[in-house]
Amino acid sequence: MNLYEKPILFAVAAVVVISVGTLVTTFIPMLLPSTQPVSPLVKPYTAPEVEGRDIYIREGCNNCHTQTVRPLRSEVARYGDYSKPEEFAYDRPFLWGSRRTGPDLARVGGKYPDAWHYRHMANPQGMFEKSNMPKYAWLAERKLDTSLTARKVRVLGYGYDGEEVSRQLALFRQSVTATTYASATVRSQVTPGPLRGELTELDALVARQAEGEPDPTLMGQFLMILSPS
Repeated sequence: MNLYEKPILFAVAAVVVISVGTLVTTFIPMLLPSTQPVSPLVKPYTAPEVEGRDIYIREGCNNCHTQTVRPLRSEVARYGDYSKPEEFAYDRPFLWGSRRTGPDLARVGGKYPDAWHYRHMANPQGMFEKSNMPKYAWLAERKLDTSLTARKVRVLGYGYDGEEVSRQLALFRQSVTATTYASATVRSQVTPGPLRGELTELDALVARQAEGEPDPTLMGQFLMILSPS
């Protein structure tokens, strides 16, 4: 039997061969450990970070900012070491982006203290006169909704339960509302009085900003940060 003389059978055979080839070369490798590197230095997002990242997505921040540094000399010189696969192990979905109306944010975490971010979010033009970034001071006027945080963490598979989520949120609230908080003065300037003892959406968005100088191996986690436009 000449397969070439039977178009329908030939089409079916072609589909089978292409499907098998796609399975072997694409889908099976996706499930292998070698294609899913995980660094012990990169940890799942904490509960406040999960909420901050969701606000980042909701406000469309990734429409103007990328979160990946390509292995090009000019990009590495400006933004730091190029992005590695393991940095995005817990990004679901990833927020690489495709345009840079504002600068890339993959290496911003820890670069500025929280006070800088509170000021910048409230009035970007007050920090950078030519910035075209809109003002987000109103985020400090919205109490953070954490009713679904535990469910989000469970769906994302970050490995900690509702009790741990509650503990993380409580510790974060205790930290940012304390009078000893390093950025307490600036936070109180942008946060309305009735909400200064509560967590706001702005608090979540600038979570984990002031933890020392940025480490290229860890920056894949810190995607909820907005930097100058």
